[in-house]
Amino acid sequence: MTKQDLFDDIEAEHDRLTALSEQLWENPELSLEEHDSAALLEEALREEGFTVESGVAGIDTAFVARYGDEGPVVGTMGEFDALPGMSQAAKAEREPIEEGGPGHGCGHNLFGVGSLAGAIAVKRAIERGDARGSVVYFGTPAEEIGAGKVFMVRAGAFDDVDAVVSWHPDWLNTPGRGSCLAVDSFEMRFEGESSHAAAAPEAGRSALDGVQLLGNGIEYMREHVAESVRIHYVVSDGGQAANIVPEEAAMEVMVRAPDRAAVERVSERVRDAAEGAALMSGTDVDVTQTGGMYGVLPNDALADSIRSTMDAAEFTLTDEQESFAADLKATLDDPSYAGAPPERREEVAEAAMFGDPLDATDEGGVGSYSTDAGDVSWNVPLGRFRAATWPTGTPAHSWQAVAAGKELGTAGMLFAGKVVAGSLYDLLTDEELLAEARAEFEERKGDREYESPSRPTPTPTNLSDRRFAASTRAPVVASDPAT
Repeated sequence: MTKQDLFDDIEAEHDRLTALSEQLWENPELSLEEHDSAALLEEALREEGFTVESGVAGIDTAFVARYGDEGPVVGTMGEFDALPGMSQAAKAEREPIEEGGPGHGCGHNLFGVGSLAGAIAVKRAIERGDARGSVVYFGTPAEEIGAGKVFMVRAGAFDDVDAVVSWHPDWLNTPGRGSCLAVDSFEMRFEGESSHAAAAPEAGRSALDGVQLLGNGIEYMREHVAESVRIHYVVSDGGQAANIVPEEAAMEVMVRAPDRAAVERVSERVRDAAEGAALMSGTDVDVTQTGGMYGVLPNDALADSIRSTMDAAEFTLTDEQESFAADLKATLDDPSYAGAPPERREEVAEAAMFGDPLDATDEGGVGSYSTDAGDVSWNVPLGRFRAATWPTGTPAHSWQAVAAGKELGTAGMLFAGKVVAGSLYDLLTDEELLAEARAEFEERKGDREYESPSRPTPTPTNLSDRRFAASTRAPVVASDPAT
């Protein structure tokens, strides 16, 4: 058989796949709450004969679907969580479907179904006897809060996999050859003593003072860390009323750097600063690590295979899709085409959608973002690519990305499914490619051992309730009428 047979299998399922993606788009679910989305994807895989394990790593919406027998084991990943506040109709104007509601601003409805299309096509090749081995679909929830894959890795879900190919929605078709930032995130919650802020301030110990002192400490720290380090923070709980010495206050902090070791060094200094702030303010501090991820370990062998498959796959748009893409692009303010090779940027800028595969521009670079796919890449060879699901220059996490995700983006979704299928098929049928990908993985990793960040398995309770506790707590009212 040829890769075209895989592509034909995907095109034959066009209506079913696009309908499934639309179902996810119309019911956007936030991280760790993707129960309906996970159930839809699981059912589609069961119907194809996959064996599905639900609730992987103690996460209700994480699952692993397998098909095959002896031989190489290859996998792909699907994400399906949405973003808060991104509700948007499939129109070329800002129009929320539900004011303040969630929406697929990162295209994860397309991501989940595109990878599923690739897995199903490879399953059918195995079923026909055209390939030997197993294909695995990893349903990885909660990417938007950096959770699912980290805990699935920790639980051993990827232990028997030889290689993984994954993708992400974007505005261009290109393989990934670069890395991204490793990250740690924390909640620093200070506890003091409340008191009347005017009548008896000396009796109080301000938790907010602790938060502010920590912020000052971080600002002074910036001069004494590498330029590539990024430290972000926000006051998530500043107290209840100005006339009360705050008994509780909290700060959320993120530390990023190109390598995991640097993140851990700076994170330790931030922890020390929190302890110092508590000492200076006469308060106590509870430091909870809420997240942690590795940067991506690139794999050129897999990137080369992906690029070759991109050249073989076809990206097609209907006239209606072309027209909507043009209307949607017209709403963008100062779009950036920095992801395209310099010699192609003028051509890309003139197009509403650009389907031709482009050479990677990120080789040797470190993207200014973080992803839990990084943790997968430190445990198994990972090939990544981006597929054009939005008009050229469209930023992720924008209302335009949401609007494109219902129907326009399905062209890129099906293209991505073909690239996933063709790349996984190459790995199942080309022992030399699989060995080359593994050898590069081992060389890049060297003697650095992966250690999963120490934090509790995520649930909606331990990741969300604490964060929003301050906004739902009943306000404290001073008893003295002279407030």
